[in-house]
Amino acid sequence: MPETYMLAIDQGTTSSRAIVFDHRGRTVASAQKEFPQHYPKPGWVEHDPMDIWSSQSTVTAEAVSKANLDSDRIAAVGITNQRETVIVWDKKSGKPIYNAIVWQDRRTARTCKRLQKQLDEAGKSDLIRQKTGLTLDPYFSATKIAWILDNVDGARQRAEAGELLCGTVDTWLIWKFTGGKVHVTDVTNACRTLLFNLKDECWDDELLSLFDVPHQMLPEVKSCSEVYGHISANLYPGGVPIAGIAGDQHAALFGQACFEPGMAKNTYGTGCFLLMQTGTESIRSENNLLSTIAWKIGDTTEYALEGSVFIGGAVIQWLRDELRIIQTASECDHLAETVSDSGGLYLVPAFAGLGAPHWDPLARGACFGITRGTNRAHFCRAALESIAFQSYDLMKCMEKDSGITLKELRVDGGASKSRPLMQFQSDLLQRDVVQPQCIETTALGAAYLAGLAVGFWKSREEILENWEEGKRYKPGQEGDDMRAGLAKWQRAVKRSKDWLDEDES
Repeated sequence: MPETYMLAIDQGTTSSRAIVFDHRGRTVASAQKEFPQHYPKPGWVEHDPMDIWSSQSTVTAEAVSKANLDSDRIAAVGITNQRETVIVWDKKSGKPIYNAIVWQDRRTARTCKRLQKQLDEAGKSDLIRQKTGLTLDPYFSATKIAWILDNVDGARQRAEAGELLCGTVDTWLIWKFTGGKVHVTDVTNACRTLLFNLKDECWDDELLSLFDVPHQMLPEVKSCSEVYGHISANLYPGGVPIAGIAGDQHAALFGQACFEPGMAKNTYGTGCFLLMQTGTESIRSENNLLSTIAWKIGDTTEYALEGSVFIGGAVIQWLRDELRIIQTASECDHLAETVSDSGGLYLVPAFAGLGAPHWDPLARGACFGITRGTNRAHFCRAALESIAFQSYDLMKCMEKDSGITLKELRVDGGASKSRPLMQFQSDLLQRDVVQPQCIETTALGAAYLAGLAVGFWKSREEILENWEEGKRYKPGQEGDDMRAGLAKWQRAVKRSKDWLDEDES
């Protein structure tokens, strides 16, 4: 019998990827394509939904073709996606009525402040956190959906008449891959919308009313590992079951085999996302982290604590694309290693506000400590250090909430390839930083979830055997210099938070 493989669709913030994995979790073939980013106004971030679809469908076919596989040799497809990004489209024509509003977008900051004031006055200040485990912030999906309905001519009336559908990127892709037959999401994406009750695991009527989002627009919510539908016969690879869905950070947690409570991973992608598995009990954060669903398999739901950094690896893209002081990410690493430190330069990349633990949508990016001797190598080093500083804040909050001192931090994502970043992170945390042999853990996690649904992998124990350590960074530098640098970074963050007032947002 011919060997079969798993296909992972990994739709990210700046690129779409597809990877074919074998039973050992090794990459057989892959394809990737970047797509345009749109910034219509300061603080606004959009994607063309058709760019998302065309890039993803193209690389999916390309990866399968590179692997020289027919559809019958692909056991199933797992989908993982950028979370919180929302798309609204016409139910009949399938045409989006507006661009996708990306998770980084800050346009609804005032709306969030108004709604929080409304909740405070009603004596329901803690309603959002109680029901969703989240905080009321433009990062999440609900106010984005409402903005589209309120700002596209006729959209609200059409939505209430049942003519429009909405969803996060997983929902959009499944709808497209199944030829408009399946309108679903999974619990990990649903729980990032501000519309989903974390305890009851359903769309919450009180929250739908608060954000003024019609229930009929929303997809059916499923588990992370089951067959949802099949790829349309006119697409390649046609007929293959779609059997796994998880938001990118949840998929990465699963791909890192963080199956036991207290295990944690940090993904260094466009943003940085630190998740700790907390088992079948949801832990409420007292330190401005998020409570979220890690995954649901069968009837069992497991949870996680999460800290979100909005600008992680994206700061390297900013150096490349906007400042144009480097041409590649590897050049950033090389330049950063030519200097012993950042020369007193501290960069706060609050380009989309600040996420956890600050939750300040009005914060703006800032540089402090520029002198006549500051050069591009210092900027590169300061950019890398800014990623590590933000991740340090998350880990300290997570240890306080969980009562667990982490022994090591598992890492993945594109920026985890940066040797100077990973070493600085280890030095700063005074913990081992461990990179797996396969750093494509987001795609791999989606493949694992789909594979469990169709019996490609029989159990988590079988998956656990696939995890292999790639590189381990051990703490080196410590002491007064590191503590002084951390203190200066924290002062820089405070100044970035004070830069704008609400009237300027």
